[in-house]
Amino acid sequence: MQLEGWFLWFILFWVLVLIGLFAIGGFFMFRKFLKKLPKNDGKSDMDWEEYYVNETRHLWPDDQKALLEDLVSPVPELFRDVARHKIAGKIGELALKEKADTINQELVIRGYILATPKRDHKFLRKRLAEKQISTAPYETLF
Repeated sequence: MQLEGWFLWFILFWVLVLIGLFAIGGFFMFRKFLKKLPKNDGKSDMDWEEYYVNETRHLWPDDQKALLEDLVSPVPELFRDVARHKIAGKIGELALKEKADTINQELVIRGYILATPKRDHKFLRKRLAEKQISTAPYETLF
């Protein structure tokens, strides 16, 4: 049987789509694999993130949890849990380094800035302006 006409083009298109989807999935799996590799101290980036979240879980008041939830709201639902966990890990790291008694608004904003890429900072500035929170103290971090 010889492939010809529209069916040939359909099969070729489908092969390209599958190769593309496998490449995208492989890229994200490889990134996760790299984050899970242990560093010089024997812990991976993900292990440290989990450590900081667990060590500071009791320091989070409800209003700061709500603020963090509001800040990660534009992230697509599929990735929101990962983003929230990464940002909470950075906030926890800052809280432990500074020996904070509780997570406050300043720590949440600083942790968000440090944990997210620059392209997300535009949204943060807009959201803080809506909440009438000055970004002046954080300009060096942007």
